[in-house]
Amino acid sequence: METPGSQTSLHRANLERVVRAVRMAGSLTQAEIARSTGLSAATVSNIVRELKDGGTVEVTPTSAGGRRARSVSLSGDAGIVIGVDFGHTHLRVAVGNLAHQVLAEESEPLDVDASSAEGFDRAEVLVNRLIAATGIGPDKIIGIGLGVPGPIDVESGTLGSTSILPGWTGINPSEELSGRLGVPVYVDNDANLGALGELVWGSGRGVKDLAYIKVASGVGAGLVIDGTIYRGPGGTAGEIGHITLDESGPVCRCGNRGCLETFTAARYVLPLLQPSHGPGLTMERVVQLAREGDPGCRRVIGDVGRHIGSGVANLCNLLNPSRVVLGGSLAEAGELVLGPIRDSVSRYAIPSAARQLSVLPGALGGRAEVLGALALVLSEMGDSTLLESTLPAATPAFT
Repeated sequence: METPGSQTSLHRANLERVVRAVRMAGSLTQAEIARSTGLSAATVSNIVRELKDGGTVEVTPTSAGGRRARSVSLSGDAGIVIGVDFGHTHLRVAVGNLAHQVLAEESEPLDVDASSAEGFDRAEVLVNRLIAATGIGPDKIIGIGLGVPGPIDVESGTLGSTSILPGWTGINPSEELSGRLGVPVYVDNDANLGALGELVWGSGRGVKDLAYIKVASGVGAGLVIDGTIYRGPGGTAGEIGHITLDESGPVCRCGNRGCLETFTAARYVLPLLQPSHGPGLTMERVVQLAREGDPGCRRVIGDVGRHIGSGVANLCNLLNPSRVVLGGSLAEAGELVLGPIRDSVSRYAIPSAARQLSVLPGALGGRAEVLGALALVLSEMGDSTLLESTLPAATPAFT
């Protein structure tokens, strides 16, 4: 039995620090591990050798700064994680390993607003199909990350706003999917997962404080503070779409008037263009037409950007993030929307906060949320299972 403060417990703690650093980064050189963990180069070298001999990590030659180095990643056969992303109009599933490699991925249309039962039925089928396609046994599944387009109540685990997904009233998404697939399920809203995806794989790499803004049927923000998703005590942090811009403005679905969402979300923006462009218009089509030079679409995209920038300025004044990443289809508009966002930030944010902020498009597109779901499992899983093959069997505390 390990004694707190003993050499054995210290050694295990160092093992866990190294495994945790590699688990979240995907792969690191030994020098990078030493910098991120604070351990000496010699200690890292010994631990990596021990983990490699135990089959926990793989070491491959690489280069860093023109010098030869060794890249360390978790073993590809140590287990798999699954990401499930429910959007309002789609279902996307991805299967990845602990080395951050996506092994299989598929998306299909789905009206998630209609029925939670149908959504989970489709998710179960798609998950099983992709697992079979990888040829990896179900016993290798460590966990599933699940994203839903609405806030999750921290205490109950249910969706916190029935006005967003009325067909999901009273449903606990984690329990529902875990009961079907028999593995742990970690659930979060889509904006938080988009932030986590961009933080680990995309435009947020290398920073510890960022806001991921997603504009679709609603408007949400995933907030990362000191490298960790901030959810708030009730799980509703980041509801930037309900910042009031005009208290006499349009009535929002939340019951207030003039919320940011009423000036930027697709359900409010698209009707502005239907008289001139006809029915059936989508935000993706508006963005495409704007890029091709359509003056009406360019004007609407610019107005949306300015309104988003007002909300971002509020975030800057409150949280002072170093980076804002714009996700969703709107990000494909590039500078047509990013320029107006920056203009509003410069106008309304505290100058020192505005100077430190960079505004970038998401690098992952529609995959941000499902990759964030994979990252959610990687962040929530413990290290004990991974270290079982490395550490000698512990003496039982009781017999």
